[in-house]
Amino acid sequence: MKKILFKGAGSAIPTPFNETGINIKELKKFLEFQIENKIDALIVCGTTGESSSMTKDEKIQVIKYTLEVSNGKVPIIAGTGSNNTKEAIEMSRIAEDLGVDGVLVVTPYYNKTTQLGLIEHYKAIANNIKIPIILYNVPSRTGINIEPETCLELSKIENIVAIKEASGNLSQIARIANLCGNNLHIYSGNDDQSIPICSLGGLGVISVLSNIKPKYTHDMIYDFFNDNIDEARKKQIDSIPLINSLFSEVNPIPIKAALNKIGFNFGSPRMPLIEITEKNKNTLFSLLN
Repeated sequence: MKKILFKGAGSAIPTPFNETGINIKELKKFLEFQIENKIDALIVCGTTGESSSMTKDEKIQVIKYTLEVSNGKVPIIAGTGSNNTKEAIEMSRIAEDLGVDGVLVVTPYYNKTTQLGLIEHYKAIANNIKIPIILYNVPSRTGINIEPETCLELSKIENIVAIKEASGNLSQIARIANLCGNNLHIYSGNDDQSIPICSLGGLGVISVLSNIKPKYTHDMIYDFFNDNIDEARKKQIDSIPLINSLFSEVNPIPIKAALNKIGFNFGSPRMPLIEITEKNKNTLFSLLN
């Protein structure tokens, strides 16, 4: 069996920006809130963290500070993916040297590549680091899907341990589970499919919802693991309106608005992302409690 980085709910952490760069004071406050409320892992510099709008130095700053605040309390996973294989290798090496527990590596976007190209891309990254790698499949944002048979080939690489599956295709996810077994753990990349994916053997969720409801999301997953299936199902179904609202516009536009509303100061998304529309904001705010 491959190494398990975490079980339960891992938060895909947004990045609080201010006029000078990263709002470190707010990041500390938020990370402490997450840890105090039973989150099982912290994932920084990913899609929700607006990594594509961050400089390398900003990513290093966020990773360093997250490690410092966590101080071993929960696993830290850094997003290090790029559509440039050389850049992904460099960032993965940096994250490993800083001391993260694993890296989350999104598929190459825009230039995309073939399924064979995906295998070579991930193999090159895996050959240059020793820490665990979570593949990140999000075709709606990258324009490329990791096919189940490609997952099977990648699962043969020792330090490729898991996949964050955000394709939305449960049939595909079932096929990955069937082909790869314990050689490739599965995390839901969609909050509305957390429990369905756990029912296929998934280990939990890399979540946006958990940014505002960390304990709720943790409890939902562990209700399932502890055979409280009815309660897990209820939590999943009850959360659907809020989840839909959190994805009413491009992530992380709504989650940053929600966090600002509940008492944090995450500022605005970086361009080309913009503030949430008034209509969607009103709906989102009505669901916060």
